[in-house]
Amino acid sequence: MEFLTFSPENHCLSELLDGSDGDEEEILVCGEDLELNPFDGLPYSSRYYRLMKEREELPIWQEKCTFMETLLHNQIVIVSGDAKTGKSSQVPQWCAEHCLALQPRGAVVCTQVLPRAAVALALRVADQMELGVGHEVGYCVPFESCCAPDTILRYCTDEMLQREMMSTPLLSCYSVIVLDDVHQRTVATDALLGLLKGVLAARAELRLVLLTAPHMCSALQGFCGSVPVLRVRGRHRAQAVFSCSPHGDPFLPALRLLLEIHHARERGDIVIFLASEQEIEKAYQMIRQEQPNLNPDLGELIPIPLYPTKQDLTPKLIQNKQKCCQKYRRKVLLTTSSGEPLIWTKNVTFVIDVGVETRKVYNPRIRADSVLTQPISQSQAEVHKQILGMSPSGKIFCLYPEEFTHKEMKAEIPAKVQESNLISLVLFLKRMDIAGFAHCDFISSPAPESLMQALEDLDYLAALDNDGNLSEFGIIMSEFPLDPQLSKSLLASCEFECVDEMLTIAAMVTAPSCFLLAPPGTEEIARSRWRRFSHPAGDHCTLINVFNAFRAATASPTHTGKLSREQWCCECFLSCSALSMAEMIRAELVEIMKRIELPISAPDFGSEANLLSIKKALLSGYFMHIARDVDGSGNYLMLTHKQVAQLHPFSSYCNTRRIPEWVLFHEFSISEGNSIRVVSEISPHLFAELVPQYYFSNLPPSESKDILQEVINHLAPVSATKEEQKTASDSKENEEFPQTPTEQRCVIQ
Repeated sequence: MEFLTFSPENHCLSELLDGSDGDEEEILVCGEDLELNPFDGLPYSSRYYRLMKEREELPIWQEKCTFMETLLHNQIVIVSGDAKTGKSSQVPQWCAEHCLALQPRGAVVCTQVLPRAAVALALRVADQMELGVGHEVGYCVPFESCCAPDTILRYCTDEMLQREMMSTPLLSCYSVIVLDDVHQRTVATDALLGLLKGVLAARAELRLVLLTAPHMCSALQGFCGSVPVLRVRGRHRAQAVFSCSPHGDPFLPALRLLLEIHHARERGDIVIFLASEQEIEKAYQMIRQEQPNLNPDLGELIPIPLYPTKQDLTPKLIQNKQKCCQKYRRKVLLTTSSGEPLIWTKNVTFVIDVGVETRKVYNPRIRADSVLTQPISQSQAEVHKQILGMSPSGKIFCLYPEEFTHKEMKAEIPAKVQESNLISLVLFLKRMDIAGFAHCDFISSPAPESLMQALEDLDYLAALDNDGNLSEFGIIMSEFPLDPQLSKSLLASCEFECVDEMLTIAAMVTAPSCFLLAPPGTEEIARSRWRRFSHPAGDHCTLINVFNAFRAATASPTHTGKLSREQWCCECFLSCSALSMAEMIRAELVEIMKRIELPISAPDFGSEANLLSIKKALLSGYFMHIARDVDGSGNYLMLTHKQVAQLHPFSSYCNTRRIPEWVLFHEFSISEGNSIRVVSEISPHLFAELVPQYYFSNLPPSESKDILQEVINHLAPVSATKEEQKTASDSKENEEFPQTPTEQRCVIQ
């Protein structure tokens, strides 16, 4: 995507979030001396000056002169600011102005934790600077890029800048690097902090700006040394209203409080911080269902779900413009604590905070995430209050007692590097080691057990050589923006000649789930629609059927246009945004395959040989994700540990009522109902044929391992006979066609 095209739906959403009426007319400033935009040489319009007045009202603006002077004389600058003070939009623009005076002029890159935040900021900043998105201002998020070679200011996710370092370790095209939301403590941001210390030492002219919340400031100063700090505070302090007693489940009390505020006729938009994305979806549906019962004199209640991990910001909002202007519209932003960067609206007056959040904590011993509902941290609670910093009459309703803050909440959220699967991080650091960055300081030490498990798993995947360095196979794996196990399966598909099918599987499991939660009363209809796509080989092949049906249906003459595509998905209870994302992911994976000159086999989906090849490719990467039904009723015991799980309700096997004994699964999470997602039946013989022997020997004793050992013992004599025949055949072939010493054979392990 080289240049951005605005759709009416996006325009409507922009109006909702910005709180403008969208009716302003653009009038060019006339006069003898027109002020020219230094970035493109064109004169400014009246809209630029109108937006400039709004920018000057932001709390961050009074620090502009101090910041520019500090940036000129220091390599590292820390900007410690309250939420919604304007630092994410204004500081990168000032850095771009700083670069105007440099020769040669470098670019500015500003990282964001959330892809959607990077896109939204690029759009807003381009509007404020009166520049084109995709030209002077751009963004780069996973599987979507809107930049040009002459882009001056680029917003991207921290993971995308991390990947850029693999090809250009010194990031030589940038003069200023801005790391935003450092206090979120993501794995990628923490890794960048460590590696950029080495880059700064190698490039004295480079500048690094760290944007963070105040509670993180002292830790950053201890990590970076004696560096200047600019402190920015919000203009107003929100009034906090605490609950008298804790709620067992604060979800419904939060929605009841929302309706009470709406009926009280106090003006202002509302932000509700919920525990999980599932609660966001549930709240959105419940508010939509309640809308017809509300008094129309109170105005329209517009729920806007802000999902932190989903690309699609909100559902499409198709409304009558004239009708909307006739009555008051109150926006209700539904999000979680991690979705705070997505909130950008001028008129927030009320915040409802449930005080808890759902977190994933990785357990390296069982290679699974535990889904835990825990109290938010004190720093997160403070950020929720700071959202109202621009509102003189803001109120935050905390659905927990005040003593809960001190007794139950931790001071700060743990760093993600201490509770995440680190296999992708270790693969990245091994790749950076090749570029000369052998050492990476971390502001918080990664969990040692997770590091050891990540190294062990990379060794099993043949990504490391005998010395523990990245192998040639590992270098190729690191080129793909996928989990290392999925990269291994994709590369193995080159050997088994099922690349086309594995590309689709990789795209579908990387994108959000395409199966929508059916509204109450329509569950059976949804299951009957999904049954059309079910494949007897399992969920991976079912996903191929869904993807192929989506492309075929939306490409047919009766389904032309975006609306028809969405209508088809709606009829099938599928997510159009997830399937569209899968299309984008697949296209990028194809480009990477072509760039590194890997073969792409022709599609052959459906044949017996192809289905066997798909399972072999999947097993090559996911041999650590095997489970066995131990009692014939769907209770699956993991091969690597003694956890028991059931099939996820979205599994095609739940639709067909067939329970396979041995399965390969894509994901396993421990929660109230342990479940394995995206599963396919495999045979013990196929597992025994492809599993690395040193991995199998390290498995803990179990009945399942004994069964597999018998299969391996049974296969051993056959394998020995085949090996003798192959050796004899190879010897005869070498006699007829002798090879030169320089000829080599590439074998995917």
